[in-house]
Amino acid sequence: MLTSKEIAQRFGVSNSTARGWLLRGRFAGAELRQSELGQPYWVAPEGSVKDFVLPKPGPVPKSSPAPEKRATGRRSASNGGYTVPPKPKADKASGQDGKVIVTKKGGKKSG
Repeated sequence: MLTSKEIAQRFGVSNSTARGWLLRGRFAGAELRQSELGQPYWVAPEGSVKDFVLPKPGPVPKSSPAPEKRATGRRSASNGGYTVPPKPKADKASGQDGKVIVTKKGGKKSG
């Protein structure tokens, strides 16, 4: 039996990649065991590791295309066509010059 670390070294991948293969059942007869300290670890029979064909590198193909996200805001040729979020509207607590009006206890305004 080979551990996930030994499998990773054999195929030149990270231990997390080898554990992912084990978790997905890529090795027949693989088992999740407990160490003496109660820590889980994976093992796989050497025969199933010998028969394993290394997957092609690259992203995992998606089962279905993701839905397109709708753009919000404005588009302009001046910004290269990138989406620009809309400007926030002034709220009632803002003055005309854009400064926020802070009221102190007692109703006095400062600004």
